[in-house]
Amino acid sequence: MKFFQFIFSILFCLTCFSQELPPIEKFTTENYLGDNQNWMISQAPTKFIYVANNRGLLEYNGAEWVTYPSPNNTIIRAVNVIGNKVYTGCYAEFGYWLKNELGILEYVSLRSKLDKKMLEDEQIWNIIEYNEWVIFQSSNNIYFYNTETDGFKVISENNIIYKIFKINNRIYYHVANEGVYIVENGQPKLIIDNHIVEQGRVINIFEDDDHLMLLTRDSGFYLFEFENSTFLPWRTSSNDILNKVSVFSSIQLKDGSIVIGTISDGIMHFTKEGNLDYQITQKKGLSNNTVLSLFEDESNNVWAGLDNGINCINVKSPVKTFFDYEGVLGTVYTTQVFKDTLYIGSNQGLFYRELNDPNESYTFIEGTAGQVWELFNYNDEYLFCGHHLGTFLIDKGNVSRISNTLGAWTFKRIPGHSNLLLQGNYNGLFILEESDGKWQVRNKVEGFKNSSRYLEINNDNQVWVSHEYKGVFKLKLNDSFTKVIKVEMENSLPLGKNTSLVKYKDHIYYASEVGFFKYDSVDQTFKKDSIFSTIINEGDYISGKLVVDKNERLWAFSKDNISFIENDDVTNNPVINNIPIPSKLRKGVLGYENISLIHQNTYVLGTANGYITLDLSKVNKASEYRIHLNSVSLRNIDEKTKEYPIDKDGEFNYKDGILLFKYSVPEYDKYLDVKYQYKLEGHSNKWSQWSESPQVTFENLSFGNYTLNVRAKVGNDLSKNNISYTFIVRRPWYLSDTALIVYSILFLLIILITHKTYKRYYNNKFKHEKMESEQAIMQIKNEKLNQDIDSKNRELAISTMSIIKKNEVLNSIKKELKKTKLSDNKSAIKLIDDNLNDAKDWSFFEQAFNNADKDFLDKIKIAHPDLTPNDLRFCAYLRLNLSSKEMAPLLNISVKSVETKRYRLRKKLGLEHDSSLIDYILKF
Repeated sequence: MKFFQFIFSILFCLTCFSQELPPIEKFTTENYLGDNQNWMISQAPTKFIYVANNRGLLEYNGAEWVTYPSPNNTIIRAVNVIGNKVYTGCYAEFGYWLKNELGILEYVSLRSKLDKKMLEDEQIWNIIEYNEWVIFQSSNNIYFYNTETDGFKVISENNIIYKIFKINNRIYYHVANEGVYIVENGQPKLIIDNHIVEQGRVINIFEDDDHLMLLTRDSGFYLFEFENSTFLPWRTSSNDILNKVSVFSSIQLKDGSIVIGTISDGIMHFTKEGNLDYQITQKKGLSNNTVLSLFEDESNNVWAGLDNGINCINVKSPVKTFFDYEGVLGTVYTTQVFKDTLYIGSNQGLFYRELNDPNESYTFIEGTAGQVWELFNYNDEYLFCGHHLGTFLIDKGNVSRISNTLGAWTFKRIPGHSNLLLQGNYNGLFILEESDGKWQVRNKVEGFKNSSRYLEINNDNQVWVSHEYKGVFKLKLNDSFTKVIKVEMENSLPLGKNTSLVKYKDHIYYASEVGFFKYDSVDQTFKKDSIFSTIINEGDYISGKLVVDKNERLWAFSKDNISFIENDDVTNNPVINNIPIPSKLRKGVLGYENISLIHQNTYVLGTANGYITLDLSKVNKASEYRIHLNSVSLRNIDEKTKEYPIDKDGEFNYKDGILLFKYSVPEYDKYLDVKYQYKLEGHSNKWSQWSESPQVTFENLSFGNYTLNVRAKVGNDLSKNNISYTFIVRRPWYLSDTALIVYSILFLLIILITHKTYKRYYNNKFKHEKMESEQAIMQIKNEKLNQDIDSKNRELAISTMSIIKKNEVLNSIKKELKKTKLSDNKSAIKLIDDNLNDAKDWSFFEQAFNNADKDFLDKIKIAHPDLTPNDLRFCAYLRLNLSSKEMAPLLNISVKSVETKRYRLRKKLGLEHDSSLIDYILKF
């Protein structure tokens, strides 16, 4: 082990470079879709950032970069936002950009308004605002553009103009080999011609009381007195540093401090007294060591336009970071201040530096290589180190081992015993004892062998031990703290991942995903604390780790916040304070979060690659965050996008594509998360879940009126405004006004046709029913007629049979009379013959026959007018289908004579031999 520690010490060279720096938000060419070099930076009233880049003009709205190519496809060297116009200058061209109704910048050239031509290869290097003038500076000319008259005034120089400056509303500029000029009454006046400015280069000029302060490229700061025109170096502690670097850019911040950008040494921040505060290089987090431009935005962030990339440095952030780029320090698990020394315990060992010198390097303490779990400051007399390899006492670089038992988790004071400590280890509890100024392990507490990472002890020797997977143990120790005399499991608490236990304000608290629980000593059970549990919101839990600091603040850690609880000075009630640093940005080890006070209100929080410091005095300063609608577009099925105006209501076709809204909050603090929430009235009256996505899409919206409302949350603060965009999804063509009119006409036609159809139907039905009724009546009549016919036929049959009978009787009588041969018989026979041929019988028969078979006799008369009455009578008998035997009595002739009569009638009717006489008669 000693050999390992020796090798470890050599590898780390006993030191780790230390410097706590402001957070840096980095943007690469892949982020902003431009080229490497960025020459100038400016900000609009909307807080959007604009950058002069080799590829063109870059716009950053806080969520998305947009690149606008320069008007002549050359490098844009200068940019300055004045009002609502973005002025830019490039090769042989300058002008301004304005946003159109779609939210897209459009360029307007000013070159054509010049009375003179620009020089060959002339480039615009700087743009400044001066009253109603916008001043464009090139290498040999200064163009004064009057925004009111739209005219120009030009100052020209034979030598190169390095840079133009605006100081206290006065215009200065530096000319190579000549010096520094001031513009008075519209004319240049040389005021500084010292060889330093003649032969060197002035990077910037600042005003300090009654003199000017000039920053040169290679020889540092100089002061120029107006009264006696003296030009002397500014004597500061940083002179030697500045003489060793080459300055390319600089800016004086609002607080009076100065930031300079160098060609190969990154960024340096100087106090207003001229002392170096810190330096940021590529090794310390800067994207590139060559700083082409610097700019301070409205939120006091410093933007650096680099030779390769863009960085935003949060110089006023309450957070400062120590990032272990070389991997020496490792993941920090515990920190502690002891005797004005800051100790850092990590997975790689224990390190320290002087507390009051943040630029001092960390020193590795030999013999502590490996996992450090906890540092415990006991009364500012002893510093205990709980280590994987055992327990150590630390005093700067000196270390002494007091226990070889593996895995020292934590240390707790034992009430009433100032010389004893209760230690939690991998395999149970131990008692540490001080004797004659020396600490040693007195004994192991028998009867409990579980890992004791979280433990607390009460006045009555009651010990609480929280085990993440088994639960909370309630232990009762004997008075000598040598053994456990009672073990109980606390069933009132839920199990859960990353739970913990802590004593705060003499109360035991337990934190889990379900909430905070406080031990009730009266009921002897844990009860949920409604106030503290508000720290853990639904979906926000990541760890139940609780830490109590020296200021008696209780710290907790959630997905979106670091929270601390302190008592109000007036009411003494607990107050919850949330610091919006999300876990993804602080990058700690879940369940092993640690935070400790280092001085006053400054805390150090361990992370996976170093640590961050947090100054509570700078937290929760009110800021106004505004959300902006950046674009409204429609993307069709062919992936073609059409932009729509953002400042007036929109109209979109039904199911014409995907509707896309983009929005953003221009906030550039690295440790502040921006989330968005929207509500689409007309579709849903509920706000969506908070999301980090700065856009929302809608597809297949039904036709109708909609209003999109979007709001933002920066950290824990809502944006001061909401986006409200009203739009209409037009009805589909088949529901358009024209279509509805057509539908109405068709509907009316359908109603009319239906009405007519029904009318016709019911008319036909009525006619049908009437016809059926008439047919029924007719049928009744026909039945009556048939009955009449049957009656007539019966009458005719009766009549015919009567005649036949009568004639048969008369013929019989006639035969009998002829047999007697009496003289009187002749008269009787004559009477009989008269009755056999009685016309009355025929008339009666004819009448009955006509009733039964109307028009037959008339028809056959017409067809055969030569027929005699006897022929007609014979035809009537044939129509009745009487046989020859039946007809013979009726005709008073023999059957043979009937046959003869048939033959003669056939001849009169003109029938063929094969034709049936009866069939012919029945056809009529």
